[in-house]
Amino acid sequence: MRTVAVVTTSRADFGIYRPLLRLILSSDDLRLHLMVSGSHLSPDLGWTVSEIEDEGIPIGDKVEMLLASDTPAGIATSMGLGVIGFAHAFRRTRPDILVVLGDRFEMHAAALAALPFAIPVAHVGGGELTAGAIDESLRHSMTKLAHLHFPATQEYGRRIVQMGEEPWRVTVSGALSLDNLRDFRPLPLDEFARLVGMPLSPRGFLLVTFHPVTLEYQQAGSQTEELLAALSQSGLPAVITLPNADTAGREVRRRMLAFAQQRTDVVAVENLGTRAYFTAMSTAAAMVGNSSSGIVEAPSFGLPVVNIGTRQQGRTRAANVLDVGYGREEITAAIARAITSEFRTALHGLVNPYGDGHGAGRIVARLSAVPLDSRLIQKRFHDATNAQRREETTTAGSHGGVDGEAMAPGESI
Repeated sequence: MRTVAVVTTSRADFGIYRPLLRLILSSDDLRLHLMVSGSHLSPDLGWTVSEIEDEGIPIGDKVEMLLASDTPAGIATSMGLGVIGFAHAFRRTRPDILVVLGDRFEMHAAALAALPFAIPVAHVGGGELTAGAIDESLRHSMTKLAHLHFPATQEYGRRIVQMGEEPWRVTVSGALSLDNLRDFRPLPLDEFARLVGMPLSPRGFLLVTFHPVTLEYQQAGSQTEELLAALSQSGLPAVITLPNADTAGREVRRRMLAFAQQRTDVVAVENLGTRAYFTAMSTAAAMVGNSSSGIVEAPSFGLPVVNIGTRQQGRTRAANVLDVGYGREEITAAIARAITSEFRTALHGLVNPYGDGHGAGRIVARLSAVPLDSRLIQKRFHDATNAQRREETTTAGSHGGVDGEAMAPGESI
């Protein structure tokens, strides 16, 4: 059996990973080694490692890395501590494949530490753009550190090839988070109301998920104040989910908590969990903030989204997303439009561009079958000249597209 180490660093990625973890645990070919790090191990950020333990998923390693400081120096130091911590873990247990997801600095530390050990890295969620965050650089850096790629869309897969990755390494899986929706059952509304600690209004509520924009961290406080002012002007109740560990994240959290304490129709929650969060998405009048969940998962619910600022700039969008700047009046006007029956009705039958909810199966099939040989480890830069692009084809046996068709990156680049 192959040992597959999966790195989870926060409540957000653990919720996305859940279908993949289940399939690995049930596989006859793969053995799971879960590596828990980042905000999972922070008492200040909810100590969400307890969720993993409550689900009975075995934990292979706990890698401490986060400092209490969220200044640029604190984040950079945490990154260094992460590389050291994962290096010690790999020295104890060398997995056959390491799986990392997305664009977090904690994930990058794991991928970087794996490099001297010649551990094949599988990267889920590459090829995307988020112009407002340091995540943009971290994601593309992980692409170059990785040996296998599982992007969410054909466009993202072609971008990975454009970065010099060989096409045979790329499997367009669809967004892994959508697998959770296949067997999703919303919580009863009375149970959800008890969980968040607020009665649900007949007018509905706003689901608010706002993170610091890490390339604009000096403005985190003022940007948060503009959002909170817009929430006040909207006149709607709000359920606010607090941000993860990022530069200036504590400043955002402080202002959100103070806002919620001043109002009876606003609650701020540390962690809803996957089922309750999806229940909120299926129930809310609209979503407001700058979370990737508004871009990736919300289309499946036909949920209107007011996307604020630059954090998600560059990602593929469905028609449910209204992009606005940071000013309170602009945000307020977008909320007013999003909650109209006309806008919601226009979203009926919306197709999610991020896939069909079968990503985990595609990833597990590839992890099980790929030869663990020198060809996998010794990467070559794929110099895609125009002539090569015309000639290149791939087969579904090497990697399939979202609907199972062969992906031929050379045809569209």
